[in-house]
Amino acid sequence: MGYEFTTEDVRYLSDAAAELSEVDRLELSPSTHLADIGRVRARFGDRSGALVETVLLRRRADGKLAGRHWLLTDDALQQATPTVVARHRATRLVDRDVHDVTCSVGADLSALVGVARVVLGSDLDPVRTAMAARNVPGATVIRADALMPCSRGTVVLADPARRSGGKRRHDPAALMPPLPNLLDVYAGRDIAVKCAPGLDYDKLAWDGEVEIVSLSGGVREACLWSRGLAGSGVRRRATVLDADGGGWEITDAEPDDIPEREPGEWIVDPDGAVVRAGLVRHYAARHGLWQLDPRIAYLTGDTVPDGVRGFRILVQLKYSEKALKQELARLDCGVAEILVRGVDVDPAVLRPRLKLRGNRSLSVVLTRVGRTPTAFVCEPGARA
Repeated sequence: MGYEFTTEDVRYLSDAAAELSEVDRLELSPSTHLADIGRVRARFGDRSGALVETVLLRRRADGKLAGRHWLLTDDALQQATPTVVARHRATRLVDRDVHDVTCSVGADLSALVGVARVVLGSDLDPVRTAMAARNVPGATVIRADALMPCSRGTVVLADPARRSGGKRRHDPAALMPPLPNLLDVYAGRDIAVKCAPGLDYDKLAWDGEVEIVSLSGGVREACLWSRGLAGSGVRRRATVLDADGGGWEITDAEPDDIPEREPGEWIVDPDGAVVRAGLVRHYAARHGLWQLDPRIAYLTGDTVPDGVRGFRILVQLKYSEKALKQELARLDCGVAEILVRGVDVDPAVLRPRLKLRGNRSLSVVLTRVGRTPTAFVCEPGARA
């Protein structure tokens, strides 16, 4: 559990740039922590906890939130939308009046300022609203319950809390506010709701668009877009972002016709956003690929899409631990990257049992083709 900030802490920290800078010059590592805390207490007394916690949270926020000006709480930082993702979402709300009804400390508000016409934020937590007002001076921030609408004619942006005391909540009804209640309250309004990417959206009977977003190769979130904000004819979208904000998208409005063929020269593992969004076939059709098996997300083809890692197939064999061990020994493999999908194999358990002693680094893709567990031994990290 992190430091419990108060509104008085926020008032103090808002004018404590010099004090924060002084604390930030300390190492504050595990080996120096006690000595550093002693120095801060001697210098700043009962303000030391707020100062140290803010410095540590800002360090953790580097690479996630743009700038070093943020006032944060531990839970708020854990759930805060990365700036790159927030800016992407804001591009779909240009020149709209937007009300973030769960604004927390303002990560999404910050991306909306200068893009949306009017930016309003609200939250039930008085500490977070005070932080948001300090963090995003270009937005209007008030204290309000997300389940009691207090604006009209705005696009509603919501991010129900999925964490409490550092623990994740997975049940939509256990979010804060509960997702079903939130959707009922704003029925008929243009709304965008940030959710966990693993949520079962089909159970929500959502009639708009579900966008799955990955950042730097990791799936970060999903966003439910109401029909008025959804792309034309789009129910599912995968958005793949780079750390610099570049990227690409694919939707279920694109064709998904792909051939059924034997494995090609390469295996391609699509980005996790594509897999979570159920757009593997659409991605394959766009790039002239096909599936190793209709129920498995690994793709294959004779080329690799630009910027995507591919695995050049050297050997295909029916998988057994003994057969794979023999093949890797024959190929002089000493280091093996093991990727698994569709078969019950734990790479961490399998790797030491292979007893690799060669000089070559290879990749092993373990999967199922039809009912047959299959191993593909590949050159790792190769590109067409």
